[in-house]
Amino acid sequence: MESRIRVVVAKPGLDGHDRGAKVVARALRDAGMEVIYTGLHQTPEQIVAASIAEDADVVGLSVLSGAHLTLFKKVTELLAEKGADDIVVFGGGIIPDEDVPQLEAMGVAKIFTPGATTQSIVEWVRGNVVTKTG
Repeated sequence: MESRIRVVVAKPGLDGHDRGAKVVARALRDAGMEVIYTGLHQTPEQIVAASIAEDADVVGLSVLSGAHLTLFKKVTELLAEKGADDIVVFGGGIIPDEDVPQLEAMGVAKIFTPGATTQSIVEWVRGNVVTKTG
């Protein structure tokens, strides 16, 4: 039996708008993935701890606050420090195109900007994330 992809969807920082994160979480769940939504106002430390505790294959961050460079960097650094840099990091939100190369350089696998369809996100996760058990 093929194991399901385990996804942690998280809202780091003080941004209080999570509709997009919930839509993405539901789309991933409806596509057959196991999804853990951490809720609002998560610190990078909480997100990394949840990702490790849940044995996540991938973590998706939704950032609308403008603090994406700081928040993504902290999450990728903490994953590496904890020996969990096999967890794929992707994200989306209000992220300027010019910041995407910098995010990719720090280890973020994919950034979805406004207008990305849930189908494109589901297809990307399926095509780019391998479960730890399969």
